[in-house]
Amino acid sequence: MTEAKTGDTVRIHYTGTLQDGTTFDSSAGREPLEFTVGSGQIIPGLDQAIPGMTVGDQKTVEVPCAEAYGPRQEEASQVVPRDQIPDNIELQPGLQLQVQTPQGQVVPVTVTEITPTEVTLDANHPLAGKDLTFAIELVEIA
Repeated sequence: MTEAKTGDTVRIHYTGTLQDGTTFDSSAGREPLEFTVGSGQIIPGLDQAIPGMTVGDQKTVEVPCAEAYGPRQEEASQVVPRDQIPDNIELQPGLQLQVQTPQGQVVPVTVTEITPTEVTLDANHPLAGKDLTFAIELVEIA
């Protein structure tokens, strides 16, 4: 059987869970995830698990946060005056917004706290600082 290697385009089915067993993402009911092994298209810890697998292989991969979305960075959380958020946006914790940096870069943020005068926006990836587990199945090597 052909083994997957760096540079191959592969398709996998996966289920990603947190340490408490909560599923945060899955390809169940969708097309398999397609990517090129070693290209940086997916998190490093998952990418590194694919070489050597053959079609039909299944495995569970533990991915520490450093090989996933990295540690949480406190400086990525900012408090902004409430009046800087347009009035038509109904603020609530967990709301995903996009902000534009002075350099014009668009950054996704999550509302984490709201007071009458301030809003805390967090630009960390929602899975930053978390160790992840993936159950994967290699379904195709192109």
